[in-house]
Amino acid sequence: MNTLQRLRAATGLNLSRETVERAMRSRMGANGIEDRAQYEASVDETELAALVELVVVPESWLFRDPQAFAVAAEFTKQRLATGGRQLLRMLSIPCAGGEEPYTLAMALVDAGVPPTAFAIDAVDLSTACIARAQEGLYGRNAFRGKDLDFRDRHFTHEGDDLYRIDPALRRRVRFRQGNLLTSELAPPGTYDVIFCRNLLIYFDAPTTAAAIARLAALLANDGVLLAGYAEVPSFVRNGFMTLPYRQAFALRKHTSPQNGPYALLPLPVNEVGNERRCSPGPEAAPRERRVAPRRPTPVPPPMPAQAPAPALRPAPRPTPPPPAVAGGSPLAGTLEDAARLADLGQPREAQALCRTLTAREPDNAGAWFLLGLLTEDDAPDEAQAHLRRCIYLEPDHYEALCHLALLAGRQGDNAARETLRERAARVWRRRQASKSPS
Repeated sequence: MNTLQRLRAATGLNLSRETVERAMRSRMGANGIEDRAQYEASVDETELAALVELVVVPESWLFRDPQAFAVAAEFTKQRLATGGRQLLRMLSIPCAGGEEPYTLAMALVDAGVPPTAFAIDAVDLSTACIARAQEGLYGRNAFRGKDLDFRDRHFTHEGDDLYRIDPALRRRVRFRQGNLLTSELAPPGTYDVIFCRNLLIYFDAPTTAAAIARLAALLANDGVLLAGYAEVPSFVRNGFMTLPYRQAFALRKHTSPQNGPYALLPLPVNEVGNERRCSPGPEAAPRERRVAPRRPTPVPPPMPAQAPAPALRPAPRPTPPPPAVAGGSPLAGTLEDAARLADLGQPREAQALCRTLTAREPDNAGAWFLLGLLTEDDAPDEAQAHLRRCIYLEPDHYEALCHLALLAGRQGDNAARETLRERAARVWRRRQASKSPS
């Protein structure tokens, strides 16, 4: 295996060539090696671990997406109130530098949950992140937003804008290095609450399904899982149901009881008109719209200057025969066929068909979206153009907004990421509101 393949195998992440190239160049410079072949031949387990540290994404901050922690705290209080459990077990994976599990501990204590009533396991692939988390020392970048009262309650100022977490809270979190896909983390049904946010976005479809299966096994039957906003559709396609608590992106297993401790939590939920509804019904997250896209008529004018439309490729003359599935008959050349090719592991053929579709049907938002997904790893700038074209044609395309936000974040454009993220969240709330009974 080459270095890219070894890193994908070691991390489970669907790493792009660009990401691995950047990491390799950094390590080659650190080791004083100029020849690429010489460096690749020298990559032993120690060097591979150093590369892993460079390709994982450890950035986080305290009280990131606070509504998720409010749901976890109220769920914990509800479960303890039933008298069935005296100690609730919780998991944060990946935990980065400890910001998420420490925030969970703070939210629980601030909600009146006794520290002896919960224990948090925190797992990350990066040994450097685990070491930083265990130290519990954070700088200015970990404290974002206007409300920083929690810092005065739970941290000690150590000078130079450094703050250390309260030792009593630190004892409620147990950190360890591990891999969701390969490590033995805990017996089935161990955890009442699982935070797994912004991990699946780096996986391909089979790995995503395997990761969700592992999480479902670890989660108690009536437990709650908090996901990243872009990951909710993947969970719903793999055995989970959404809970309608606003901006929390909370889920339960499809097989769990409807009247579990997540029911009727006293929290803001998705709104319908002027009413607030608190009963979590069987709504599902929107499915990925890969077929039968809406097609506005007439064809929209060119996109505005601030978001230029990608150049449309003229349809070839004569039109070539449609691609065929390996070992099968020729396809009809529809968006469904392109999606099928992608699912069967034929991305080049799927991409070629999408390009033909977008040239022939420039208002086909679904084709632009799928083309964006297919070019996301190897040509992120091109992928952004395709996804922007998709949301120009279909402004409420939730999945396209999510992927655009992820691409903006990977490029360091945090302002664009947050704008797109909030736009996707508004689409999500409107969809949930439209599904709620009147």
